[in-house]
Amino acid sequence: MRRSPRTAAAAAGALIAGAAMVAVTLPAGTAAANAPDRAAVSTAHVQPRAGALPASLSPAQHTSLIAQAQSKAAATASSLHLGAQEKLVVKDVVKDTDGTTHTRYERTYAGLPVLGGDLVVHQDAAGATTGVDRATNATVSVAGTTAARTAASAKSTALAEARAEGATAPAAAGTPRKVVWAAGGVPTLAWESVIGGFQDDGTPNQLHVITDATTGAKLFQYQGIETGVGNSEYSGQVSITTTLSGSTYQLTDNTRGGHKTYNLSHGTSGTGTLFTDPDDTWGDGNGATVQTAGVDAAYGAQETWDYYKNTFGRNGIANDGRAAYSRTHYGNSYVNAFWDDSCFCMTYGDGSGNTHPLTALDVAGHEMSHGVTANSAGLNYSGESGGLNEATSDIMGTGVEFYANNASDPGDYLIGEKIDINGDGSPLRYMDKPSKDGGSKDSWSSSLGGLDVHYSSGPANHFFYLLSEGSGAKVIGGVSYNSPTFDNLPVPGIGRDNALKLWYKSLTERFTSTTNYAAARTQSLQAAADLWGAGSATYNTVANTWAAIGVGSRVTTSGVTVTQPANQSTKAGTAASLQIQASSTNGGALTYSATGLPAGLSINASSGLISGTPTTVGSSSVTVTAKDSTNATGSASFTWTVTSSGGGGCTAAQLLGNPGFETGTASPWTASSGVLDNSTGEAAHGGSWKAWLNGYGTTHTDTLSQSVTVPAACTSATFTFFLHIDTAETSTTTAYDKLTVAAGTTTLATYSNLNKATGYAQKSINLSSYAGQTVTLKFTGTEDSSLQTSFVIDDTAVNVS
Repeated sequence: MRRSPRTAAAAAGALIAGAAMVAVTLPAGTAAANAPDRAAVSTAHVQPRAGALPASLSPAQHTSLIAQAQSKAAATASSLHLGAQEKLVVKDVVKDTDGTTHTRYERTYAGLPVLGGDLVVHQDAAGATTGVDRATNATVSVAGTTAARTAASAKSTALAEARAEGATAPAAAGTPRKVVWAAGGVPTLAWESVIGGFQDDGTPNQLHVITDATTGAKLFQYQGIETGVGNSEYSGQVSITTTLSGSTYQLTDNTRGGHKTYNLSHGTSGTGTLFTDPDDTWGDGNGATVQTAGVDAAYGAQETWDYYKNTFGRNGIANDGRAAYSRTHYGNSYVNAFWDDSCFCMTYGDGSGNTHPLTALDVAGHEMSHGVTANSAGLNYSGESGGLNEATSDIMGTGVEFYANNASDPGDYLIGEKIDINGDGSPLRYMDKPSKDGGSKDSWSSSLGGLDVHYSSGPANHFFYLLSEGSGAKVIGGVSYNSPTFDNLPVPGIGRDNALKLWYKSLTERFTSTTNYAAARTQSLQAAADLWGAGSATYNTVANTWAAIGVGSRVTTSGVTVTQPANQSTKAGTAASLQIQASSTNGGALTYSATGLPAGLSINASSGLISGTPTTVGSSSVTVTAKDSTNATGSASFTWTVTSSGGGGCTAAQLLGNPGFETGTASPWTASSGVLDNSTGEAAHGGSWKAWLNGYGTTHTDTLSQSVTVPAACTSATFTFFLHIDTAETSTTTAYDKLTVAAGTTTLATYSNLNKATGYAQKSINLSSYAGQTVTLKFTGTEDSSLQTSFVIDDTAVNVS
C-alpha cells in the first residue's frame, strides 16, 4: 500500500477577488493542524549557504542546460520507471551555485499532454538524483486514447460553463485538445477547451475547461488570466530607461530585454501605440495625463526585473532574458490590471472615471510574479494551489516594494494600502493578520480549498509575514502590526530577505502544478535544508512557522539532542562503560554531566563516556545531560541496575524497551521523523502502533535504533521482529529499495522490494556472540527516486536465557 505522498499538488493567480474568478477545489491532501505544547526558541537570522542559492546564468547558459537535460530525457524517464508510452519534456532547469540542478519536466502519454503530470528532478553536482517532486504519484495510464465524446461536445460544455461564470460574448479559442488529466487522482482521457470573450468586469476571458472524453463530465476549470488591482498613487519622480530613435524617445528599455510600454487608448485588444516623447521628460504626476500611466508602468516593470535579477539571479520573467511588455489605458473605467501569459504581457486599467490608472509599483510586482509562477511551478489557479499562487504574487510583490525603497511608496506588509478600494482608507489585504480584510483566513483548515483563491491565500501570506518578522505586536517602518499564531505559541522569524529566498527557491525548484499547503510545507522544508541544513535552528523555525498557521506540528528547537541509552545491567566489581551520544544544531563542543550514577561510575565531561567499576548492588535512575556552547541543553534518563557478582547465572528476560511501540513515542528507540505511526495506511502486527520506514516513492532514508546490553552470563540471545514489506515496484530481479538490519557496524540482514509479502513474517537473528556487550541495533531503510516500498516493523524483542 502506498503511503500518502509528502508532496501533493496545485496552480495560477490575482490581487483582488473578481466576480468571474473560478474557485474549484482540486483533490488535495490535508495538513495536520496538530501542535504540541512547545514554545519556539529564538533563532539568529542565519544567512543561506552560498552553494544552495540559484546561480546567475546568461540566457545562452540557461538554454544550454535545457538542451542538455532534454537530450537525457529518455534516460531520466527510464530511471523514474515511467511507462513505455510516457515521455518527458523539459520546461526549465535551475542550477545552484554548488552545481546542484533542479530540472522541471512536463509529461506526455502516447503523445498527449498530461495535465498535472509535471515533476521536478533534483540532482547533485555529480549528476546523481537526490529526489523527485511530483504533481501526482499515480501511475499515468489510460485504457485507450480514442475519445467517446467529440471535441464539439467538449466545446459546448465549456461554453456553457463560461456563460455560467458571467462571460460576455464567450467563444471557443481554437479547437479543444485531447489530453490526459492527471491532477484529479486517477488519470483520465479528457478534452481541454479554452473559452475567450470577456469576464463580467471587462477583463479578457481565458477559461480552461477540462471534460471527461468518455462521459462528457466536467473534471476541472480554471481562469488563465491572472488579474489584480493596485496602488493608484504615484511613485514620485523616478528614473526610467528609454531609447532614442531618430529625434524621438521611445518608452523602450533595452537594458532589460527590450521591455516596451504601450498606450491602448481605451481599447481592449492589440498592443496600441508605443509611448514616445520629444525631450525624454515623461508625465507630470497627474493621473489624468496619458503619459503618467506609462511612466508608472515602465518603472514597475524595471523594478520587478531588477528585483528578480539582483536578488535571485533570474534573467527576466521566464529566466531567458526575454522582456514582457506593458499595456496601459485598457478599456473604459476598468478597475483592474492583469497578467496574461499567452501574450507575456501586463495590462493596466484606468480605474473608476478613467482618472486613476492602476499602475502602482506593487501591482507590477504582484502581476509579473504571476508570470514567474506560470513559467516555473505553474500552480493551478484553483483550490489550495490557487491560494498559494495568489500568495506568491503578494509575497514577491512585497519583495519588489521593499527592494525599490521608494520614499513615496515604502515597503510594508499591507497589500493595496493606497488604493482605498474599501472607501475608508483601509488596505486590501493584511499579511500580519489576513482575517482583518473580512474574508481571508489566518490559518489552514480543511475547507480552505473551497474558498476564492484571494482568501485561501491568507495563510501563506501570514506564513510569510511570521517567517519574516515573527509573531506579536511591533512597529516596522512606521506601520503597526500584531500577528497571532494558530497554536498561540510565538515564532521568532528569520528575516524578510531569508523568507523571500526560501519562497523563491521553493517555487522554482520544488513546487509543482498541484502543490497544496501540506506539500508546500514539505517542499519548503526541503528548500530550507538546502539553504541552512536540515535540523538547523533556521530550518526548525520554518517548520514551526508552518505550525503557527495550522500546517503540521512544532519541532523541538532546543538545539541539543541526547540519544536515548538502553537500560543498563552490570555486576558489582566488574568494570563497565557506556558511551553517551549527543548532537547540537548550534555546533561547537558539548559538555556532559550525569546524576544518579551507581557508586564507582563517573562520566567524562568532554567525551560523554561513563566508566568505572560499580561497587554497590541496587538500581539507580540515571539522567545524563549535554550542554552546547550556547548553553542549550538536552537530557535523557534510564535505569542502571548493579547485580551481585556472586550469582553467575542468567535471568531469562526480554531486553528491549517499548518493543511494540505502543507508548506512541519512540523512546527508548531513536527514530526518523514520521517512523512511529498508528495510521490505517499500514496495519500494525499487534496493537495500534508500529514503525513504518519509507513508503514515499522518492529518494528517502529512515532509521530506527536502540542500544541494548546483553548480559555476559547469558549464552542465548535472540533478536526477533515482525516485518511486512509492500511495494509499488514491479521488478522481480532488481532491489531498488532496501532495509538493512545492523548491530553496531555489522550488517545482520538485508531485505528489499524483492521480499514483498501480503502480511507480516517473523524474523529471527542470533545475538549470542554479543554477550557481555552493549550494542546498538539499527534498521535503515532506503528508497530510490521512484515507486514506493514500505518496510513496516512491529513486536520486536531481544530474548536472553
